[in-house]
Amino acid sequence: MDTAMISELLREGVWVVIKVCGPMLLLSMLVGVLLAIFQAVTQIHEQTLSFIFKVTVVIIVLLVAGSWMMETLLDYARSLFEAMRMG
Repeated sequence: MDTAMISELLREGVWVVIKVCGPMLLLSMLVGVLLAIFQAVTQIHEQTLSFIFKVTVVIIVLLVAGSWMMETLLDYARSLFEAMRMG
């Protein structure tokens, strides 16, 4: 393996992480912002409220897109093993 191939595999790995984690992070951030606005308006400052909603959103995203996430990770792992075998 040369350095160009290794840097390409690392770049692809970072992109896979962004694709897999992006939906969960963005949706939990959106829920956090909406709940912060709701808590500021109603002056309810309960810490567990935002945590419960964020965890619920992450679980729903995992249930809906979990198979796609796993397939993306498996494809990347296969490409890594193929590169190791060839290199």
